[in-house]
Amino acid sequence: MNFPLNWEFLQWHLSPVALQLGPLAVRWYGLMYAVAFGVSYYLVAYRLKSEDWADIRRSHIDDALTWMVVGVLLGGRLGYVLFYGWSYFSLHPLEIVFPFRIDGGLRFIGISGMSYHGGLIGFTVAVLLFCKRRGLSPARFADLIVPAIPLGYAFGRVGNFINGELWGRIASIPWAMRFPMDPAGDAARGMLPPLRHPSQLYEAAGEGLLLWIILWTFRNHSFFRGRTLAAYLVGYGAIRFLIEYTREPDAQLGLVLGPFSMGQILCTAMATIGMALFLASGRKRPLA
Repeated sequence: MNFPLNWEFLQWHLSPVALQLGPLAVRWYGLMYAVAFGVSYYLVAYRLKSEDWADIRRSHIDDALTWMVVGVLLGGRLGYVLFYGWSYFSLHPLEIVFPFRIDGGLRFIGISGMSYHGGLIGFTVAVLLFCKRRGLSPARFADLIVPAIPLGYAFGRVGNFINGELWGRIASIPWAMRFPMDPAGDAARGMLPPLRHPSQLYEAAGEGLLLWIILWTFRNHSFFRGRTLAAYLVGYGAIRFLIEYTREPDAQLGLVLGPFSMGQILCTAMATIGMALFLASGRKRPLA
């Protein structure tokens, strides 16, 4: 079927592949995550150059980058397995890290599935271990890097959008759109997928751009010193919780606690931890 080039059918005109080099396909999804790391790194480097961070050097950030990338990748994968796919992966444990399935032969299936909340846990553990090894204050280090993170995350969600995944719930709003991979339709047989919220873009704008503007604007204010991570946890948790009402729940889970999705439960825990950090820091001298 031929589809008009308009907003409703925009996904039919977007290719998930940014560059094809023979058998190697460079996908927008991976490219956007690389851009996300690059943008966040640039913003941190900018702060080191333009602000007073005498106790943290550029070499610390360069060395920590590998720790953080590994923490995000391992945490994101294990978080997906535990939070979203345990019923399956508990029966197929090799597929957690092994990109092949053995079912009468060896079949390549790739490795797919990452959890933001798992990635955040992995990232936090990596930063804590790095700071302990280098004798740095984790709160001070968080004050430096956390305000740069949401803008990078916005690029990741744009990658999800271009990839045509993690779409929203069925909607009748003027800016709703159809997603080719939506199992609720079959375009080849003339059955169009339903109109849905472009929730990936909501997340890019809310958890990404909006949260970045807030944290970046107030990054040097005294009431955020030593509490930037808490502000991030509360801000992200609250924004994502609301946006989850427009996002289609994971097919293998659905809604897991009344009207709430797994993402909302994890965001509630995230925001609660953030509030606890705020309250704890208010009972003693600032950590930064």
